[in-house]
Amino acid sequence: MSINVYEVINNRIMELLEQGTVPWRKPWNAESNMPKNLINKKHYRGINVFLLACMPYSSSYWMTFKQVQDKGGHVKKGEKSTPVIFWKWLDRNDAEDNDATTGKIPLLRYYSVFNLEQCEGITAPKPLETVNEFGSIGKAEEIIANMPLLPEIKYGGNRAYYSPALDYVQLPSQNSFDSAEEYYSTAFHELTHATGHAKRVGRKSILEPSYFGSHEYSKEELVAEMGAAFLCGYCGIEQKTIKNSAAYIQGWLKELKNDRTLLIHAAAQAQKSADYIIRQGGDTNVVIDHEAA
Repeated sequence: MSINVYEVINNRIMELLEQGTVPWRKPWNAESNMPKNLINKKHYRGINVFLLACMPYSSSYWMTFKQVQDKGGHVKKGEKSTPVIFWKWLDRNDAEDNDATTGKIPLLRYYSVFNLEQCEGITAPKPLETVNEFGSIGKAEEIIANMPLLPEIKYGGNRAYYSPALDYVQLPSQNSFDSAEEYYSTAFHELTHATGHAKRVGRKSILEPSYFGSHEYSKEELVAEMGAAFLCGYCGIEQKTIKNSAAYIQGWLKELKNDRTLLIHAAAQAQKSADYIIRQGGDTNVVIDHEAA
């Protein structure tokens, strides 16, 4: 290539961040798979969406212990519940300067729920899934197939993630994505995570445990999405994915107090990961971060 793809993509992302971007969304049909209560079918809201969606279950249905029993099932031995929070409004009488005032005060409460996969004796509802026609993109498929030490890729459910402990990538089914481009962008994101494994590039944010929303976790998300953007740029599909990538990056930058300098470090690590995936993947003539001959 005669131009530096990484630099072009990085500059474009920075431009979009400066302009403001549309809110990030999951690029697969996640609406019908949003966390909800099995009994009343109501969707969970607010922070509860994140608390439940981050758990390692494919089912979107949750129940309290009592609801499980009332349904004729039981929770599997050893399974742990997940907390769901809510605000309960209580009456109050505030006496200040001998002036009594009546009003409401919010009290934070929580209750515990179990995913349907943690239970036995309950028949799962038939999943509602929108199926889109999927058309593979040759160059993107080649990159994935030729990645050195390619981790196992599993399909199903409504979550996309990389498991460092078991070294595999989980993706929703290809037909559930809005487009083939968004599927490959998501796959590249998770495969960039996978380069952090000790047997590949190795990266602290993958090698050492970190919790959701932590500084290290947030930085790793920047690396993964920058890596996905670079790989999409190499495939020539970034025009359909880059706005979504920029919005996702913007979301994590907020967690990092909008420290744009972190993008410089993330881009460097993302470039190293993309180099690993492409250059050592059998395409030895690829030059994407230096001047092409």
